[in-house]
Amino acid sequence: MSRPSTAPDRRRRLIVLAICCLSLFIVGLDNTVVNIALPAIQRDLGAPASGLQWVIDAYTLVLASLLMLSGSIADRIGRRRVFRTGLLLFVLGSLLCSLAPGLGWLIAFRAVQAVGGSMLNPVAMSIITNIFTDRKERAQAIGVWGGVVGISMALGPLIGGFLVDSAGWPSIFLINIPVGLAAFVLTHRYVPESRAPRARRLDPVGQLLMVLMLGCGTAAIIEGPGHGWTSPGILALAGVALAALLVFPFWERRVPEPLIDPRFFRSAPFAGATVTAVCAFAALAGFLFLNTLYLQNVRHYTPVVAGLWTLPMAGLTLLTAPLSGRIVGSRGPRLPLLVAGAAIAASGVLLTGLTADSSALLLLPAYALFGLGFGMVNAPITNSAVSGMPLAQAGVAAAVASTSRQVGQSLGVAVIGSVVAGAVASAGSFTLATHAGWWIVAGLGLTVFVLGLVTTTPWAAGTAARVAARFDRQVPGGVRGASVERLP
Repeated sequence: MSRPSTAPDRRRRLIVLAICCLSLFIVGLDNTVVNIALPAIQRDLGAPASGLQWVIDAYTLVLASLLMLSGSIADRIGRRRVFRTGLLLFVLGSLLCSLAPGLGWLIAFRAVQAVGGSMLNPVAMSIITNIFTDRKERAQAIGVWGGVVGISMALGPLIGGFLVDSAGWPSIFLINIPVGLAAFVLTHRYVPESRAPRARRLDPVGQLLMVLMLGCGTAAIIEGPGHGWTSPGILALAGVALAALLVFPFWERRVPEPLIDPRFFRSAPFAGATVTAVCAFAALAGFLFLNTLYLQNVRHYTPVVAGLWTLPMAGLTLLTAPLSGRIVGSRGPRLPLLVAGAAIAASGVLLTGLTADSSALLLLPAYALFGLGFGMVNAPITNSAVSGMPLAQAGVAAAVASTSRQVGQSLGVAVIGSVVAGAVASAGSFTLATHAGWWIVAGLGLTVFVLGLVTTTPWAAGTAARVAARFDRQVPGGVRGASVERLP
């Protein structure tokens, strides 16, 4: 049942949506804007290839590790309070990054940024799902939210190119400061405070296991080519990550209120959205990482010219992201997912023919196809993650989807970067070595396509309904009505 009598008026709801999308925009932008600055950072700070991977992954790993925790804390002490704290931390981290005197400092300050960012995305989604009580309006708001993810990340290379060329790489962090402060002031003015009817308990053991699993696993992948895959340090990191991976689901099944409820994954749409997010964002991270180094280090383009080459990708994402949201709201996630998977796979296959002097006839269609695919994929990820879930679980479900995006980016940079680094010696050139990375991108796109087929069937919808029914039966009578309303 919707509660229109207690909801803010439409104008205020739209302002709140805009504020939440603004926070998502700067966090999403920061995921990709840094890529275009990597060659400049490499020159100024003397960073090795693995150091560049850490500049990206220090941010995405901390985000992935803390999103669930931040969402739980916000439900307990107040969503607006945590949201505003996150904005201030993100602004502080951005300022520190712009002043970083060395590579290690930059990586550390990127982590500070990410701590603030972890308090924004899942909390903003909880705010949206509680402000938009009408089912149709909520579906449209979620569509807009998913579209902003794609738009912000697609514009990153373009905006970053202009900033690096005109003011140097520190400027890509300074741009966050006025936007973040504006969002902070607007949040104080327009966003109402809210808490969950019954706050979830914290799961410190689950949180620690997630940090060990993601952090040690990514470190082993990034540092493996440099130190040797069989070196004691790499084997130790891999062993800790594997142990945490095995223990995590075992522990979560035995905790009354786990960090990630394993029962969510009995819903095929939810599980599919999780894997789709990992695959799509791993493809994006690999695409941006390899493409930036190719355009600037191989073809010797300036950052602004390299950014302009990504216009087909940015333009198609800008066009298709809101279109995808509308299609999801009216027809469901199937068509956008199939188009996304096919386009990403086709882009990867085209780029397996990359050479040092490839013509625009190869590059521009490949970039456009990737933009089409990435623009289409975000709205169905968010929709499928929360679809059929009780309202009380929507924030947790959305946080898992956001976590999956960050995990995908971390793995994309780590795995594709390491595969290409390992192939350089045998291939004889960076460009030829990237072919292995582009085949991985194509495989990730194909996986998205297959998941789109499987997770949008009547069978999949039935699994989501059964999961929702399980949670419905467990909601205490005192909060029923506010908590069991299922999202469209």
